[in-house]
Amino acid sequence: MTHLWVRAESRDNEERVGITPQGAAKLIAAGFRVTVEESTQRILPLADYVAAGCAVAPEFSWPDAPDDAIIFGLKELPSDGSPLRHRHIMFGHAYKGQPAGQVLLDRFKAGGGTLYDLEYLTHEDGRRVAAFGYWAGYAGAAVSLMCWIAQQHGRIAGPVKAYPSANHLLANLQEALMALGTERPTALIIGALGRVGTGAADLCTAMGVATTQWDMAETASGGPFPEVLRHDIFLNCILARPGTPVFVPASAKTAQRRLCVIGDVACDPDSDFSPIKVYDRTTTWDAPALRVHDNPVLDVTAIDNLPSMLPAESSADFADQLLPHLMTLHQIDGGVWGRAQAWFERAVR
Repeated sequence: MTHLWVRAESRDNEERVGITPQGAAKLIAAGFRVTVEESTQRILPLADYVAAGCAVAPEFSWPDAPDDAIIFGLKELPSDGSPLRHRHIMFGHAYKGQPAGQVLLDRFKAGGGTLYDLEYLTHEDGRRVAAFGYWAGYAGAAVSLMCWIAQQHGRIAGPVKAYPSANHLLANLQEALMALGTERPTALIIGALGRVGTGAADLCTAMGVATTQWDMAETASGGPFPEVLRHDIFLNCILARPGTPVFVPASAKTAQRRLCVIGDVACDPDSDFSPIKVYDRTTTWDAPALRVHDNPVLDVTAIDNLPSMLPAESSADFADQLLPHLMTLHQIDGGVWGRAQAWFERAVR
C-alpha cells in the first residue's frame, strides 16, 4: 500500500497545500494510505481531510514517519542539517547551483533519501505536469503594482498579506489606484505566453495597466533590451535556464530609464542563470521591495512563494493538475516520477 504523508509547511505565510480533501479521498479509494499532519496555517481545514478518510499526525512529525512513507510538501524543509532518509515530493530549488540547494542535496545523500522535485515533474516533452505559475504571475504583478503605488506616495512598499480570494485582492488594489486619480503605469512582461505571464497579464488588464507582452520571439536576439527600461514596471515571468539572456544588466541602476519596479516572478536571484543582475537576494512578505537604487528610484520585488497570497485558488488549481500523477505513485520508478528521480540522481552525482 503506497503511503502518502502530507506534511505541514514550516515557512511563515505558507498556507497552500498540494492536495485537497477531495483528491485525498480519490487516492484512498484507489488503495492509497494518506496521512495529513495537523497545521496551524493550512488554508484547508483538517476536518475535511479526516472526513475524506485520512489519518492524522502531529504537526512537523514527518521525520518519524515510517520509512516507506512518501513525504509530500511544497516549500523548504527546516534547515537543521539533518540527514533525509525518506522520499520527498517538494520544490527543492537545488539543481541550478543555488547554495541552499547544495546543502539540501547533501542532506539527501547523507540520509539515503530521494527528492522528487515538483519543478521537474514533466511529461516526455519536458512540459511540467503541474505548476502554480498562473497565480504566481497574478500575485507577482499585484505586488509590483503595490510597489509602484507606494513610490507615487514617496514610500517603499510595506508588508503584504494573504487574501481570502482574488476578488479581495483586486478590490484592495483598485482602491489604492483610485486614490491616485487617472495615473497608471506601463508594464512589460517577458514570458507572456506561459502560465506565469498569463496570470501577470490578467492582473494588469484587470487594473487598467497598459502592458507590452513579449515571449521567445522578442528575446531571440539575446539582447540587450533597451525596451525594458522604457516601461515603469518590468515583470520577469520566465524560468532561468542555461542560455537565458540578461534582461536587466547591472548597469541599469544608473542608466537613463523610466523603469522603477522590477517584479522578478521567477525569483531565482542566486541562480547562475538569473536574467536580472541588479539584485542578489529574495524579498519577503514583511519587506516585499528591495531598493537597489535611489536616484532614480529602482525597487525589486522577488517573493518566492507568491501564490500563497491567494492560497485557496492556487491550492485548488495546483492540486487538480497534480492529482492524476499522484495516482501513479505506486509506479514511482517510471513515468513522471522516474524522470524526476533521474534529475535528482544527476544532481547528486
